[in-house]
Amino acid sequence: MKIKICGLFRDEDIEYVNEAGPDYAGFVFAGGRRGVDFKTAARLRQSLAAGIEPVGVFVNAPIDEVAALYADGVISLAQLHGGEDGAYIASLKERCGVRIIKTVLCPPQGMPVVPVCGETAADFLLFDSGSGSGKAFDWSLLDFTRKTPPPVRWFLAGGINRDNITTAISLNPFCIDVSSGAESGGLKDRAKIKELVGIACGN
Repeated sequence: MKIKICGLFRDEDIEYVNEAGPDYAGFVFAGGRRGVDFKTAARLRQSLAAGIEPVGVFVNAPIDEVAALYADGVISLAQLHGGEDGAYIASLKERCGVRIIKTVLCPPQGMPVVPVCGETAADFLLFDSGSGSGKAFDWSLLDFTRKTPPPVRWFLAGGINRDNITTAISLNPFCIDVSSGAESGGLKDRAKIKELVGIACGN
């Protein structure tokens, strides 16, 4: 099972993930308390250990900005949380070839998720309750993935922490995406990151 630790913005955050060794590290370029600018992300990226892929999180960002970060080696994947449609994804991939994670916001309980997946030009889908919500949605909405898998591999995000990560893993996503669940007092917590990565990796 792969795991991503998202919302890194301090030097300490990079130290923690380098020690724990998740598969992906996320930099948020969409504002908020975890947001980073391009210069900060580039500096942090230089300290990121080899083997941990940097992911840029965007909300309706200009294609030129995403492409520039990819061209400069700051990110390896682009995670899109806004209203980016198929034309946007196609243009971005044509421009720079970056791998793309497209977020699917899971609807209220009782409404089907599968129709909104459809065919996608993205390389991965990410099921989430909302950007930075820190809350888990009703994971039973993903029962369809057992019989009719999405067209691409998928990430699971939203409120995943030490108490529910085992349940999240049982849903068999490609990757677990953790942000607030790896924090204490709004900052990344070394022990929690290490514990979560250890659980995901079966240690």
